[in-house]
Amino acid sequence: MYSQEDADRMCRERQQYLELIHENIEYPYLLNEYRKEELDELVELMVDTICSQRSVIRIAGDDKPKEVVKSRFLKLDSGHIRYVMDCLNNNCSKIRNVKQYLLTVLYNAPLTINNYYQQLVNHDMRGGFE
Repeated sequence: MYSQEDADRMCRERQQYLELIHENIEYPYLLNEYRKEELDELVELMVDTICSQRSVIRIAGDDKPKEVVKSRFLKLDSGHIRYVMDCLNNNCSKIRNVKQYLLTVLYNAPLTINNYYQQLVNHDMRGGFE
């Protein structure tokens, strides 16, 4: 059980990370493009993960050190969030575990964003504009 002091500290820490993520992803501008509920789910998932008491976080079936996941999430910007939203909106298959899917897409966003958009350009240039 947590003491009141620990609980207060964890709430302050959580609020600080929430504000930092909002700043990093330019949250007010994204609200012009996406529903608040959708954005808040992503942000809350990121904050929950960053503030987790676990030492490892499961991403795509692999246990990653929490500090690695935390670092990656704190580097995400509005472009990464747009990419994640595009992945969600363009996915036609059934997602069995939405939380794990979102964690994986968020974690991998910096590694896959450039190739994703390059493939879209290649498709448009090769097949003509539809």
